[in-house]
Amino acid sequence: MEENTSVSGEVVEIYRQPGPSEVVEIYSRPLPGAAGKRRPAPPPPPEIPKKKPKTGFWIFLACVAVTACLAVALTFLTQWYGAPPSGWDSWDGPYYHSEDEDDYQDRPITIPTWPTGLGARLTVERRHGEELTSQEIYRQVNPSVVGVLAGLDEDTMSVGTGVIFSPDGYVLTNYHVVAGGTDCTVLLDSGRGYDAMYVAGDAENDLAVLKVSSQDLPAAGFGDSDLLTVGDKVYAIGNPLGMELRGTFTDGIVSAINRDVRVQNRVMTLIQTNAALNSGNSGGPLINQYGQVVGINTIKMTSDYSNVEGLGFAIPSASIDRLVNDLLSYGAVQPEPVLGVTVSTVSEEVAPGLWGIQVQSVTGGSAADQAGVRQGDYIVSAAGEAVESSRDLLRARRQCHLGDKLALTLWRDGETLDVTLLLLEAAE
Repeated sequence: MEENTSVSGEVVEIYRQPGPSEVVEIYSRPLPGAAGKRRPAPPPPPEIPKKKPKTGFWIFLACVAVTACLAVALTFLTQWYGAPPSGWDSWDGPYYHSEDEDDYQDRPITIPTWPTGLGARLTVERRHGEELTSQEIYRQVNPSVVGVLAGLDEDTMSVGTGVIFSPDGYVLTNYHVVAGGTDCTVLLDSGRGYDAMYVAGDAENDLAVLKVSSQDLPAAGFGDSDLLTVGDKVYAIGNPLGMELRGTFTDGIVSAINRDVRVQNRVMTLIQTNAALNSGNSGGPLINQYGQVVGINTIKMTSDYSNVEGLGFAIPSASIDRLVNDLLSYGAVQPEPVLGVTVSTVSEEVAPGLWGIQVQSVTGGSAADQAGVRQGDYIVSAAGEAVESSRDLLRARRQCHLGDKLALTLWRDGETLDVTLLLLEAAE
């Protein structure tokens, strides 16, 4: 930061990019009350005898300067558009960043624990009410958003965000926020703090559940991320860059859904948004225009070679539903069963008022094959719910565990047929 000592102006920001020194932006604004005011003119300097101008010398210096600038520019352009910048062994493009660059999956959590299997549940509503204003959304959801402070050792602390999803003190956050933690504190928007206990977590899906000893806490409502479409309004609340800015409210749109993102050698299927997310937002809610939490913010895209803005990602509530309830019930995410079919993405009208998705192939020996499902059948309902897209079938499968039975209604040759799948095969 550089300062201009002039009374009539203030330099607000100068950002200098590493590498070739380049002023990216300078914004100068008048100081309050300075308009129309001038400093007294300074006394004229004493006259100094003029020297004979050395025109040729200055022309020579100008030529040298122009040549040097061209050389620097050509080198910079070669590095930028051609080879990677000097000193880089390789470059794979932009990368995704959570709270830090460490592999948090290898850091054990030693926060005091709270037992699982006590009947707590996270509920995702499949419908929504009326659209709310941004002010109404903030007033409704912000009391449910908490700061999560995990002590890593005597001198360091991980700071993130969490969401209260049960009035009796269950809090959802990212696993990487508490990874390596030895103790944890949850801070409400009112400023009141609670010692938190660790219930369970899953590093692969970057989710963790905490518990505080309190009743009648303001719990957020969760909505169905499968109802989102690209362009829908969304909002985020969190603690960017630490607790000093807690409760920061940002807005944007859904930029993409079901975006497969490779993070630390694993692939996560996420919601992409341009709502501003920064370090400290991790574990906070992504909220739809009805005031429902539809995702848990987890990462943003960053890059070593340029500024990256408006590329944030959230874990969709459609998958959070099963994952969190597994953690609450069993302390770990249970294997997800496979049906053994591939289906069309969108439904077709197979009879007046009856819609279904077509079975394109059936895996031999699978649950679907043993139940009698055939290629060309149409699945019109699953677990008693209408199937109008492949997402409806996936939602039904997410609620199942190994050993469960899943009822399907098929349309075949002008008739409906009921079959039951015994789900014994786990997804790889």
